[in-house]
Formats: sequence, structure tokens, C-alpha cells
Amino acid sequence: MSNAKKHAAKSAAKLIPEHGAIGLGSGSTVALFAEELGKRIADGEIDVSVVPSSYQAYQLAVIHGIPLTNLDLNPELILTVDGADEVDKNLNLIKGGGGALFQEKIVASASHRLIIIVDESKIVGHLAMQCDVPVEVLPFALGVVRRKIIELGITPTLREAKRKMGPVVTDNGNFILDLRFPEPIEDPSAIAVTLKMIPGVVETGLFVGMTDEVHVGKESEAYILRKDQGAS
Repeated sequence: MSNAKKHAAKSAAKLIPEHGAIGLGSGSTVALFAEELGKRIADGEIDVSVVPSSYQAYQLAVIHGIPLTNLDLNPELILTVDGADEVDKNLNLIKGGGGALFQEKIVASASHRLIIIVDESKIVGHLAMQCDVPVEVLPFALGVVRRKIIELGITPTLREAKRKMGPVVTDNGNFILDLRFPEPIEDPSAIAVTLKMIPGVVETGLFVGMTDEVHVGKESEAYILRKDQGAS
């Protein structure tokens, strides 16, 4: 799907402002967007800085020569460009496959517009059809959070690190539980609230009602899904 990802990234690149601060997300499609952003900055076409939503996003900015800023200096962002693991028909998202869901949600909430770039495989009828839902959990609370999630009829799995013994540790020093739902999620808003109310759950990977546009890449082109408008 490399061509599809390129088309999605190029489509979103048309929204880059001439100057100001934007949020930069994570993932392989966002990496292509960051490359384009860096080229435009190097050519003097734009004067844009980014708030990275993860250490990977920070590294992308450094690699491509993109000026960095933060939410103390820029608490309001023009837009954020990020990826997603799933996108439903109402533009609700599952995010966090890369482990950066907490900071990604903070950066998205600081933005006037959240722009998501994905290939067509990420579009689903309902969330949790293909992916588990990650939640970031305080290590101290892992046992009780896991028990309460099981009581909801959901199967939690502690995300294990690769090429390192033990669990994945997020940029915030927390653990991640990946939640397998017994069936696709009909009401993501209600599920998000239920999970967030469990003491010890720092944040969920359900991004509900936050997305303004989804730029969906196909092998030959990209199309745009907008809030309340469908495809264009």
C-alpha cells in the first residue's frame, strides 16, 4: 500500500499553512507527510513549526529539519496531521498502535482541525472490527484495571516489548493494555467514557468526535471524508 500512503500524505500536504504551529503525529503515512513538510520548509515556501505527539514524531522533525515548538509556547495549533489504526463511518478512530495515544490525543485536542491520513484498509463500518483498542494504564493500577476490564466482558492483553524483556513502556512511563472486544463497537462514545472512568486508565485509544477530515489513499489517488459530508 505504499502508493496509497503517498497519495494520502500528498493530499493532506495541500492543507499545510504558510506559517504557524501545527501538530505532527506518528506512523508510516505521517512519515511521508513529514518528508514533504521538511522539503517545503527547506525550500523557503513555508515557515511552520511542529509540536510532536511522540518521540517518533520528534525524530521525524529532526531528520527532516522541521522546527520544533511545544504546547507551552503554542497552546493553540492550526491543525494536526496524524494517522489511525481504524476509521469508522462517523470518522471516529482507534489510535495507539504505536503506543503514543495519550500525547496524540492532547495534541489533537489543542488543534483547530484534526486531519487523519490513512490508506483504504483502515476504513471500517464499526470500530474494533480489525484492531484491538489500546488503553494507557498506570503501572501501579495494572492489576485492578485488568480485572475491571475483564468484568466488562472485554479481553485485555498487556502489550509486550519486542527485543526487550517485559511490557512496552510509553513515552509517559506507563503500560498499554490492548483490548479485544467480543463484537464491533456500536457506541464508541459510551465505551470511551466507561473505560476512562476506571481509576488507573490514563487514556484510551478511542478518538470520538475529534476528526475533521480523513484523507484516504488508494493506489491511484486519494479521496477525502469530511465530518457530516461523506466522500469528496
